[in-house]
Amino acid sequence: MADGTLLKDRFAQYKCCANDAIEFKLVREESDIESDVSVFRPEMSHQLFGDNESIFGYKDLKIKMYYTAASLQTYLGMTSSEQISPEKFDGVYADDVMKPIVEKIPPGFFTNMDEFIKQIPKEASFQPFGEMIHSYKIITKENQEKHFAIFKTSIESPSFREYHERLRTFLLWFVDAASYLDDDDDRWSYYLLFEKYKSNGNPMFALAGYMTVYRYYAYPERIRPRISQVLVFPPFQRQGHGSRLIQTFYDEAIRDKEVLDITVEDPSEDFQRVRDYVDASNCRHLKSFQPENLKTGFCKDMFTEAREKLKINKKQARRIYEILRLKATNVNDLEDFKKYRLDIKRRINAPFAKTGREMSKLEHSLNTTELTAAMNSLNTEQRMTYLQKEFEDLVEQYEKVVKRIAIL
Repeated sequence: MADGTLLKDRFAQYKCCANDAIEFKLVREESDIESDVSVFRPEMSHQLFGDNESIFGYKDLKIKMYYTAASLQTYLGMTSSEQISPEKFDGVYADDVMKPIVEKIPPGFFTNMDEFIKQIPKEASFQPFGEMIHSYKIITKENQEKHFAIFKTSIESPSFREYHERLRTFLLWFVDAASYLDDDDDRWSYYLLFEKYKSNGNPMFALAGYMTVYRYYAYPERIRPRISQVLVFPPFQRQGHGSRLIQTFYDEAIRDKEVLDITVEDPSEDFQRVRDYVDASNCRHLKSFQPENLKTGFCKDMFTEAREKLKINKKQARRIYEILRLKATNVNDLEDFKKYRLDIKRRINAPFAKTGREMSKLEHSLNTTELTAAMNSLNTEQRMTYLQKEFEDLVEQYEKVVKRIAIL
């Protein structure tokens, strides 16, 4: 037992979390390579290194994934102070760190830093793909003015296919359950977010994020676009860029008579919060969503107006109603808040009253949690507990959106 414990302790020092070992950089100039300020790390690595997100066999492991900030020319390298060898450790091998990464990134990456550095001056000639459809500026916490632009393109744009192969590698580290798109399907649209800046007086671009949208057919002759993947790179997060990407696409969709309404593919909690903020900010100006109308409950007029004017689908319109009604509710007034609570719980409870054919009709309007709960045989006490927990979770989510809207 003692020997086993000692061996376990001996090996423990050669184990590390992949998320801590991997460092990304978006390189604008050569000095960024040595700067710790420009480093950001993955949010997840289980899609390459397993559920435990661990790497075995190294001390002080550092995996470097550096990209030129505009063209995304890629450098891949690794260092460590010590690596386990089978000769010294009874036949135990270190994990092959590079293999799962190399299998996911396109050919043409650099493993020689000097060759990668030679690519940096070429960034001055980079021009974004497609058409610029929106530009804006922000003021940072450091009181700096920064300029951004959103470009829309298709896979057929010259050289974009190769560019997208480099770009989409970020999804593996920042979007859970990410999958690569079918590049041969021309129904995909790509929205690229760039920061515009100057270097030595020359205009330059740096990629800050991107979004993909797929145009589904809606009977009989309409389109139902679905937002698929949205990623704002960590150095640019919490600056409002996600909502800008979504709103820019919305503005396009609202003008497009072919578009029936907009959907989202398996939204993460963070994305849903941004989407809720954008939709609630827009809906609060609609007549049917005014406070005096919200108190009477969700109605057909709300769904109709939200879809016709903002292309919001019914499920999301109901959610936005609940957010804006919370905003219009005095949570310190017991009676006012009770009416709100009962209204939300009636909606959550709806699946419990449905069976058979009625249940199948709900499958496209209710989330998985509600459907699972509805199909389970819960007693009265369990049902009440479930309803209260769901209500509290929703209010917690909604309050974050309400607080953000309040500062507009």
